[in-house]
Amino acid sequence: MTHATGGNDATTGGPSRRGLLKLGLGVTLGAGAIGARTPAAIANGPYDPPGPTIAVKLKNLSGPVETGPLGAPWTDLGIPVRCPDGTMLFVCGDTFDGDRVGTGQWNAPVGLRSGSADLDNLRIDGIVRGDHGTSLVEEPHNPVGEGFTTAIPSDAFVVDGMMYLHLMRGVIYETHHTDFWRSTDNGRSWEYLCQWPGDLHGGQFQQKSYAVADDGYCYVLSTVFNREVESGMLLHRVRKESLGEPAAYEPWGYADGAWRWNAPAPTTVFGTRKWGELCFRAMDGKYVLTWLNMDPLSIRAMVFPLPTSDLTRTLEQAMILPGTPGQEVGNLVASPYGGFVVPGSTFGNFHIVVSQWYDPTNYRIMQYRIGLLS
Repeated sequence: MTHATGGNDATTGGPSRRGLLKLGLGVTLGAGAIGARTPAAIANGPYDPPGPTIAVKLKNLSGPVETGPLGAPWTDLGIPVRCPDGTMLFVCGDTFDGDRVGTGQWNAPVGLRSGSADLDNLRIDGIVRGDHGTSLVEEPHNPVGEGFTTAIPSDAFVVDGMMYLHLMRGVIYETHHTDFWRSTDNGRSWEYLCQWPGDLHGGQFQQKSYAVADDGYCYVLSTVFNREVESGMLLHRVRKESLGEPAAYEPWGYADGAWRWNAPAPTTVFGTRKWGELCFRAMDGKYVLTWLNMDPLSIRAMVFPLPTSDLTRTLEQAMILPGTPGQEVGNLVASPYGGFVVPGSTFGNFHIVVSQWYDPTNYRIMQYRIGLLS
């Protein structure tokens, strides 16, 4: 793990994300520029994807034309959540209103809204708290050492008519703590619930994603939030009525020769990797996990029957592969990350939100439809 304050990114030829953030320039905030020219290699594991699925870009969801009039021309992540009132909220990360990334007002997290939750008619036509980008919760971007704090969302979801939001706080990739919020008014205002220390479970409880099941539980997959660090993936469960109570989260672990809930400590369910963003969802009677895979670089998915299924023996499917700016087609996307499942998706009509950042005027969220997901 490097703490350098300068240097170039070997995959893009430009300044590194960490270096620019440490210098406080802001142009690599959010989830960052990666892999514009990284080859689309396939690893040698027995459950790695034999070939990519079919992907079609439907539209840019953000950008100067799409969300510039709302004061959010430059944004990323866009975790989609269907609100109780039928609209779709896209919870975004570091957002800027200047003439390029890193200029103007810096807000995070930001809520963009589509008046329609129809997968074929998603268009951002509103922003939470008026007609200009403002943060959903307070984040002053305080200086810490050579960096600045921010609030990066890792998940947003609905349980029994209430919306929940999980944020990772601190200098990016150096999470000080994470916190959890609830909204009863479709994401317009947020009530603080609780927080967890950033070093809990060796940091592997920083980046969380929640699958809302029909058995009264939410199942939570989590990793370290740092693409440069090897992390396990942990599984917890929590009763829906106890989401805001840290002590109610039960770890899944291997102890005394067997896997069980409430083990003395959680055990990684997926070995160790360098993880990017995750999205864990219950869907069509099964579970789907999508994630940014760092080596080889790709946005991947896997489908399995139970939260406790053996993920080390589950087929990984490549949805998005890295491409070159100006030569993007099908699955190939320059500097892709994110990959959050759009509510309303089915395995026959699967949609994800993909982020992109490779220079100060190419930083956006996009909608992709994925075909042939197994």
